[in-house]
Parts: sequence; structure tokens; C-alpha cells
Amino acid sequence: MSVLHLRQWPGNQDRPALALHCMMGNGVYWGPIAETLRDHVRISAPDLPGHGQSPDWDGGTPDYHTFTTRAVAALIDRPLDLIGHSMGATVALRIAVAAPEAVRSLTLIEPVLFAAAPDAHNDALMAEVEAKLKAGEDAEAARAFLACWGGLDWDAQTPAGRARLARQIHLVHASNEALRHDAANILRPDGLEAIDAPVLIIMGEESPPVIPAIADALAARMPDVGRARVPGASHMLPITHPRQVAELIALNLERA
Repeated sequence: MSVLHLRQWPGNQDRPALALHCMMGNGVYWGPIAETLRDHVRISAPDLPGHGQSPDWDGGTPDYHTFTTRAVAALIDRPLDLIGHSMGATVALRIAVAAPEAVRSLTLIEPVLFAAAPDAHNDALMAEVEAKLKAGEDAEAARAFLACWGGLDWDAQTPAGRARLARQIHLVHASNEALRHDAANILRPDGLEAIDAPVLIIMGEESPPVIPAIADALAARMPDVGRARVPGASHMLPITHPRQVAELIALNLERA
């Protein structure tokens, strides 16, 4: 089992929370949100495998999403508030479906479980990314992916930063079966319905159309769920709009 690098911020010692970052990110970006929520919870945030200061995934079995989920689950020793962004949100959702008793509240920010809304997902981007990876053009594959999902200026990145992103684009490819085809079986019958914690799905108003479609599909099967959109925000809203995101998370925490 991979031991993940874990960041912790000051907060309410009696109420732990775990925050899971997006693909090609790291746990540090939860800092402003953790500070805002310190009276509610104490947030810990791991660097997911292959990110930040955590060990790499070896590319073998289990698959990347399963490997990541198991590593995160090992951090949970009592019911807690689970928060996830993008790919991290799909890991949080997978844990909630598998062990609903471990989750006090669940906040999903821009969950990218494309299999939930296959008719709304544009495969052209991933086809472009996969073609570039096959051609050995890792940097160009990363640039294309991040232009849609990353919210950053590729040309403004340092050479080391671009090299890191070019390595991590392979993890995006490795997650395809879980995210696009639900290889993890997150959408199995009676799975989402078994989550009895309050759920909040947060989206950016300017995010790709597939995101609200995914939110609609997930919410239709959950017994206690709310949805919120942050004006002027897109996919990277925990970084670009931390105050608004924290305020929404707080509303969900208060329901638990």
C-alpha cells in the first residue's frame, strides 16, 4: 500500500475532514479553504499517487484509480467529512459508495465521472490526448488537456513544471477506464442510493457542459443532495474561488 504525503491544517480537532485534489494538482491548494473552515473541521489533504510529494504509481495492477482509492481509504479511521475535486471527487464518491458508514458528509466539486453522462461527454479531447501520447508528444498532450481542464497558462510554467505535467498526463490516460467506462463500478445498482450522508455537488458556472450533466445524473440517484454553481468560475474553482467554495462546503457540513 502506498503511503501518501499528508498535509494538515489547524482546525476543529473533534471533526476531521479529508480533501482530495484534482488530477495533476496537489494537496497544497486546499490551504485557503482549510483556513476558512477551521472552526468547522480540521482538513487533511494527501498528495495523490504520482503527485506532489507522494510516491509514484508503478503502472501495474491494481489500476491507477483503484490504487489511489485504496491509498486514500487507508487514511480513514473514523467517520469524517469527505471533500473531493475533479478526479479526487470520483475517489471520494467511490469510497462513499463502498463504505457509506465512513462518510459524515460528502462534497463533490466538479466530479469527472464521465460514465454517468456518456451522451454529454466530448471524446474528441481525449482522442487528441491519446493520439499525442502514442506519438510520444507528452508535453503537447498535457498542453491540450490542460487547455480544457487545467485553468493554467502552459507557457507560464517553468521547464520543471512542464516536465512534471508531461509525466502526469499518463495518469490521466490511466484513469480513462474508471472515469469514462466506470470500471470501478461506482454506478452499480443501489450504490449511490446507499449514501445516507448529506451530499453537495459544486460546479463552476463556466465549466464544460458535461459537468452539470454528470451532476444531474448523480443527484437523481442520491437520497440527500444539493447542487450549487459558483458564478464566474470554471473547473479549477477551489483555486480560483476558494472563499465561495469554502462557504458552500460549510453549508453542507452544517447539514451533517
